[in-house]
Amino acid sequence: MIDEKQSASEETDENVIEQTPEKKHKGFTSKLGFILAAAGSAVGLGNLWRFPYLAAKYGGGIFLLCYIVLAVTIGFTLLVLEISIGRKTGKGVIGAFASLNKKFKWFGYVCVVVPIMIVPYYCVIGGWVVKYISAYVVGAQGISSATFFTDFISSTWEPLVFFLIFAMITIVVVAFGVQKGIEKLSKILMPVLAIIAVFLMIYVLCQPGAFEGVAYFLVPDFSEFGFETVLAALGQLFYSMSLAMCIMITYGSYMKKDVNIRKSARQISVCDTGFAIVAAFIIIPAIFAFSPNPTDALSKSGPSLMFIQLPQVFASLPAGNFIGAIFFLLVFFAALTSSISLVEAIVSVLCENGRIKRVTACIIVFLVILVLGTLSSLGNGVLSGVSINIKGQPYGILDIFDFISNSVLMPIVAIITCIFAGYFIDKNILPKEIGNENEKVSRKYFSIMIRYVAPVLLAAILFSGLFLNL
Repeated sequence: MIDEKQSASEETDENVIEQTPEKKHKGFTSKLGFILAAAGSAVGLGNLWRFPYLAAKYGGGIFLLCYIVLAVTIGFTLLVLEISIGRKTGKGVIGAFASLNKKFKWFGYVCVVVPIMIVPYYCVIGGWVVKYISAYVVGAQGISSATFFTDFISSTWEPLVFFLIFAMITIVVVAFGVQKGIEKLSKILMPVLAIIAVFLMIYVLCQPGAFEGVAYFLVPDFSEFGFETVLAALGQLFYSMSLAMCIMITYGSYMKKDVNIRKSARQISVCDTGFAIVAAFIIIPAIFAFSPNPTDALSKSGPSLMFIQLPQVFASLPAGNFIGAIFFLLVFFAALTSSISLVEAIVSVLCENGRIKRVTACIIVFLVILVLGTLSSLGNGVLSGVSINIKGQPYGILDIFDFISNSVLMPIVAIITCIFAGYFIDKNILPKEIGNENEKVSRKYFSIMIRYVAPVLLAAILFSGLFLNL
């Protein structure tokens, strides 16, 4: 428990918050704008290439069941926690933690390292998506062959060009600001993304043999259930909902005071989970319908599934080039909304703590993306010799950035955030912001999840990701 001295200090911190303006920057103009932007952040590459792969690996329906249960418990609670921290303080991640407890200012700097590490290689992958869109549009030959992808990423200049295109689009949107850039684009892209996803799902489900894939995805294989299944579902949820990336704290700081946090978090969770399920209904049935060895194809995670296995499936589909172009357009929109939110999390910190203009901050972030992203891009080509071995498997530069950020930093950030909220700030601060200060059951549930359940499960993710893979 917090001692009397600590409580007094925290009450002082709370008073400081109440006496200072909570909005030092322009926020979202509406609840819809916030929800679409936050949902756009959550809906990304993880939903499209990681969720179907993990669902196939861990027993289909039983993985889906675990994921949904964890989404409405752990995921929802952590989402509410991060949004409430952001809105209470009205500041970016560094200022947010410092405002609630000055001793935790250092932790804000640790948090911002996560998006700094993720966004450069995310833009590299986004560039790959742009390449495939252009290839399908112009009707390039050999898109469905494995060598098309490997030849592309191992070349020097072409991946860099597409990486720069994607990064520049991201930076330009963020440079326009929250209202004119992020919110405005989210209101356009998210409905379009939903329409494309539903269209592709219906199209795929109408193909002969597709429902074998549906059954594979929905029917639980209880023999696959175990602690590993739970950890895999929690790890996917953690990555998919943009937790511990500074994003939800940043977006929360732009959120209006009259918007219900719990209701908004619930809607974001539904959007994210719904999109993940729709993505699985596109990818798994398509592979079952047109791949000669569907279980082997689904065992290919990440880039292999997205850029090798699926183009082979599209080659077998009627109007395959059109469907391929539409699919990668869907991937592009999902990746773009996520990369925008990652960049915004960094830019908000630079504007607030560095006291510089947004355009200047965007230029600085672009230079960081350029340096680190170039390393990730060349890691498949001229720098392919730069790697480390983990359990006998070579990890290139992009894989190293991904491993450190997702398997190490993000669980650590989430654990410390829970400990911070559960033990180092006044217990009334966040319930008041969330609006459940008078609801004993809801408040008790929130406290138990944040102080005990979430840290233990997050520590299990950290252990499995760090120690079991080394």
